[in-house]
Amino acid sequence: MNILIKNAKVLVYENGKLLTKDADIAIKGNKISQIEKIKADSGFQKIIDASNMLAMPGLINTHTHLSMVLFRNYADDMPLFDWLTKKIWPLEAKLTNEAIYKGSILGIAELIKSGVTGFLDMYFFADETIKAALETGVRVYIARGLTDEEEGKEVQLNETRRLFNEYHNQEGRVKIYAGPHAPYTCSPRYLKKVIELAKELDIGIHIHLAETKKEVDECIEKWGKTPIKHVFDLGLFERPTIAAHCVHLNDEDIEILAKSNVSVAHNPTSNLKLASGFAPVEKMLKAGVNVTLGTDGASSNNNLNMFEEMHLASIMHKALNYDAVSVPAETVIKMATINGAKALGIEDELGSLEVGKKADIILIDLRKPHLVPLNNPLSAICYSAQSSDVHTVIVDGKILMENYELKTIDIEKAMHDAEDAARKLIGA
Repeated sequence: MNILIKNAKVLVYENGKLLTKDADIAIKGNKISQIEKIKADSGFQKIIDASNMLAMPGLINTHTHLSMVLFRNYADDMPLFDWLTKKIWPLEAKLTNEAIYKGSILGIAELIKSGVTGFLDMYFFADETIKAALETGVRVYIARGLTDEEEGKEVQLNETRRLFNEYHNQEGRVKIYAGPHAPYTCSPRYLKKVIELAKELDIGIHIHLAETKKEVDECIEKWGKTPIKHVFDLGLFERPTIAAHCVHLNDEDIEILAKSNVSVAHNPTSNLKLASGFAPVEKMLKAGVNVTLGTDGASSNNNLNMFEEMHLASIMHKALNYDAVSVPAETVIKMATINGAKALGIEDELGSLEVGKKADIILIDLRKPHLVPLNNPLSAICYSAQSSDVHTVIVDGKILMENYELKTIDIEKAMHDAEDAARKLIGA
């Protein structure tokens, strides 16, 4: 379907800078064909009047565990390792295909309603999350969680291979990653097998790294080096890598990340809530590290709200660095859009509104008291906008939400089904 978005304030990316201009957006098929004032309405099957709206690229969530929405508000106010070992891992042992599918549908509904058009997921029963993404129209980049602390480690590797063969690039909206959980759950021998698999399939790697001080201290005690240096020496960064968290880094770690072109998925809410610490985002950015944004799972966040992540990512680092210009609004918006696309190797197709790129577009309703007056659109997006201001979501040229109404998900059914699955897992 050809779509015309008229009378919008459009956030464009020109010469490495974000700026806004008043324009119309023409979508032909799944791509943006024009961003300018368009006089003729003919040739468009759908016309959207975006007066008093801001059009911007869909947000890209580069680290989440989608179906953990089932554990939302279940295990809170706990240290990370107690949270994992005493609450989360025992429940995860009871997960089923049905539960993951129901959790995925609810999670995708939440993502769409908050302006997310693509997400990188690391979890289990990946077929179900892919199925949900294909049904609902979003983009999914998926890493089946891998660990050799469990039985069946070879089966896990073979499952990643099968997922790649069955789904990679399906409908242009699915990509498979290798997903070793972390150095503390994957032995060096196993990590080398994961690296070999990633090379065989020519895919990227998604891994948790240096999330807590405990993790770093134990890695140094066991291997004589930090988690970053440990996996670097194993050759993991020879593959395109997205490293989640990277909270506890020294200068050598940051240099390794920069020189290895590793992208870092910053998860401010989760890091704050689990008291993991403050990632050195300012230092990473200055060193040339591509920093992106993620929500982590909804059991440690406790939502999938990328606008909240943008807001926190900016204000927390200003306070941390005692610098009011640290991590400014424009930088944070890039982290949630073009940097995310770069991390996934798709910056030529997505991450910004440019002619020829795929039409992943969201419309923000500017007629809200907290967005008036619109003195600075970038500041408004970062510091004032809420996920509830997302009016319309378009992915791959298809409308997934319009006038706040989801088009591909029955939200009442999604909530009912997820509640039912959660009760079966956790108990009434």
